[in-house]
Amino acid sequence: MIKKVLGIATLSLLGGAAIASIVLSRKAKRKIYVAEQMAPISNRKRGFYEKYIKRIVDVVCSFSAIVFLSPIYATVAFLVKHRLGSPVIFTQDRPGLLDNSGREAIFKMYKFRTMTDERDADGNLLPDEKRLTKFGAWLRSTSLDELPELFNILEGTMSLIGPRPQLVRDMVFMTDKQRERHTAKPGLSGLAQINGRNAIRWEDKLAWDLKYIQRISFKEDMRIIYETINKAFLKREGITDGENATALDYGDELIKNNSVTMDEYIKKQEIAKKILK
Repeated sequence: MIKKVLGIATLSLLGGAAIASIVLSRKAKRKIYVAEQMAPISNRKRGFYEKYIKRIVDVVCSFSAIVFLSPIYATVAFLVKHRLGSPVIFTQDRPGLLDNSGREAIFKMYKFRTMTDERDADGNLLPDEKRLTKFGAWLRSTSLDELPELFNILEGTMSLIGPRPQLVRDMVFMTDKQRERHTAKPGLSGLAQINGRNAIRWEDKLAWDLKYIQRISFKEDMRIIYETINKAFLKREGITDGENATALDYGDELIKNNSVTMDEYIKKQEIAKKILK
């Protein structure tokens, strides 16, 4: 009797995961657009696991996690609404997997908001450091702000494990070699996150992403999931970078290190603005 009940529950879970994935995937596709201003790069051949198994793992795990963590979702949403206001969910356009043209597909990534909308006398948003509250910093330090990304995984714009989706204004400063990280679906966590997160330099972070796409496997993904849980929830390692509320943008780090000229910096930032719709 117990086996029968468990079997029915498992089938119901798989069925619910499949239906939710299809519905969300169709909605997500209507919002995705291509970074036409980027030069195309060559795609990469994917192995059997990445082509056929990884998506199944993503759907089952993300749906199960959403169901299991629903009380936490409700609690965090209530606290965000009470302390930071609406909207509870913060969305931001991020570069994802390359499309058939060899250019990045831009999708909307979801997070719980961690900042206020405080503005100066001219109506401009205050710097991140002033808008990031103690509560928001706590959400980041516990990685609870990233829980809504499970819906990105369920809809197919992200994966459990893969290179973290960076900002469009970071992508435009990447070399074609570094952009190869976008031949894999962006992930909730990845090799860079278990090897220093925002505490490491951009060059090292991107290098870890390139190492990941060279050895994508079920075993490697499970190892990264274990290390992520250990670091983010047991050791409670934060994601802030020194005294900054958020890590430096890639372009800002490059110009700080005199790796690009001011003219190049301005030109790339203009390209990023044109990409964003």
